[in-house]
Amino acid sequence: MASKTTLTEIHDMIKELTEIESELERSINTTMWVSDPHGAGERFTTILKGRFGLIWRTAQEALSKYFPAEKLDYLDQVIQAERYIPRIEELSMERQDVISALVKIIRYKVEDITDFDLVRSNINSDLKTVIENLILDFHVPNIVYENEFITDKVITALAKIVKQVILGQLVVLGDVFDRGDEPDKILRILSSTAIRPYVRFVWGNHDILWMGAAAGNKSLIAEALRISVRYDNLAFLERLGINLNRLKAFAEKLYPGEITGLFKAKMEISRKMEKTLAMIQFKLEEKTIKQFPELQMESRLNLEKFAEMMKRGETEGLTDTNFPTLNLDNPLELTPEEAEVIEDLATQFTSASKIKELMKYLFEEGKLYHINNYILNIHALIPSTEEGTFDKLFGQKGRELLNHIEKMVKNVGRRYLNGEKQDPFELAVMFYLWCGPKSPFFGKHAMKTFERYFFNDKATHKEKTLHWGENLKKKEFMDLIMEEFGAERIVYGHTPVDVMKGEKLASPDGRAINIDGGFSEAYLGRGHSLIHTPYSLYAIILPSLDEIRKAKHANLKFEEIARFDKPKKVKDVYKGSELQKRRDELQKKLRDYVKKSV
Repeated sequence: MASKTTLTEIHDMIKELTEIESELERSINTTMWVSDPHGAGERFTTILKGRFGLIWRTAQEALSKYFPAEKLDYLDQVIQAERYIPRIEELSMERQDVISALVKIIRYKVEDITDFDLVRSNINSDLKTVIENLILDFHVPNIVYENEFITDKVITALAKIVKQVILGQLVVLGDVFDRGDEPDKILRILSSTAIRPYVRFVWGNHDILWMGAAAGNKSLIAEALRISVRYDNLAFLERLGINLNRLKAFAEKLYPGEITGLFKAKMEISRKMEKTLAMIQFKLEEKTIKQFPELQMESRLNLEKFAEMMKRGETEGLTDTNFPTLNLDNPLELTPEEAEVIEDLATQFTSASKIKELMKYLFEEGKLYHINNYILNIHALIPSTEEGTFDKLFGQKGRELLNHIEKMVKNVGRRYLNGEKQDPFELAVMFYLWCGPKSPFFGKHAMKTFERYFFNDKATHKEKTLHWGENLKKKEFMDLIMEEFGAERIVYGHTPVDVMKGEKLASPDGRAINIDGGFSEAYLGRGHSLIHTPYSLYAIILPSLDEIRKAKHANLKFEEIARFDKPKKVKDVYKGSELQKRRDELQKKLRDYVKKSV
């Protein structure tokens, strides 16, 4: 007779096998993507309430045979508000009809007992039986419909459940920081108890900038602060606990009159700080380039050539000649006051508890790339050559390179979060990842901030895009990516797609999809989201701020990328292949046990 331990193991195997088989036959979760929110906190919050258009589309799929489009708009608003709304622009529905519609949406999305367990766990105890009976189509007492107070509570509970069941995963393709003034608000939402379990975060170059700054890279500290003051985001810096008084006093001392040069901040004090930080930044980053020649960024050594031009009086092509902290004989040298200012800012930046709270989420939860179902997700690109092959960086390429870089970033984060001393090279790599030509976060031959500030000739401002965009048009390169990562499509952001000019998010074969729609007002003020349901893959062209204020949700525009003949199951995707391997192992063990028992 088999031992008790063996029987327990057999029972566990049978349980796991049945669970795997059930999981393989489940439809894949609905996934939603968004990219490059760039600090637009209010806009992000507003659109998230509608799940970036997913609520309206789900209501359309579940209810189009029951309700006209204008009632779908009304239901969309009810679900977003999580409450019954008596009237919207002369349009309303009876409470009982709203309950019926919400129940239909939930039934449309709840596929089996696993989904229903999720619903059960999120129902308030006072409504538990009523909500369960509504969804299961059991009897409910008349008071549910007759007492408006109870009815409204039921509608609120059902609206919350709709939000929970329609979305299985949210993929954010990075660049939360810079431009807008509420990146902290966006990160608090993403890391909240309600949202965090569903989020997969992929780092963008602007996130890497702030992560490297928080970890102690002084040139990145100067740059992160320069960009913030350039967009007059002083209240944001104050919320983070950064005291700019010493920087302000130094900037006022350096530039007591009107600021000269192409500094874009709206407030005068911000322009003065922007110029002060720019010179500190350029000096520090050129020191990094010289200290680590293996980064191969010598072409970005501008200050010594710039100083020679100043010495020779060749200033006719310059936008500015007032540089009180620039030592023409030693242009990379910080003045004593510059050194004091950046040391003060670095101490604040690396020790600020509010910054650490945000960075903890990014370092611990973020990744360089993520494979969801059969889709590879990255922020910008995989370094590639003009010939359409993977390019080498740090002696590695392709997936091995991305894994190597992710490991270095995680190392930097671990040391920062644990208060340990940083490895100088890995900290310098954070600077390279921000603006290096082969960085998977950047993709241009150079970041021309220096030239845009100081040279009139706009030809010097051009940042030449490298080979990624052209390579994506090549079948052979796409095949290379798919084979390297075991994927069928790639989704990325980083460079805005302006659909209003006729640009498409997806490549002709639908394998490469760019979902950066210029989310923040500093770009296009619109944005896109990508939605993958078991039945289709489509992009939603997000409404402008004016459209949101007018709540014209029927104006949502869709770009359908793929429609499936039959619903995608877990067995059809990457997770399914892993589960099938485990299933085969368990079945073999079970067969072996049966043979021994005979």
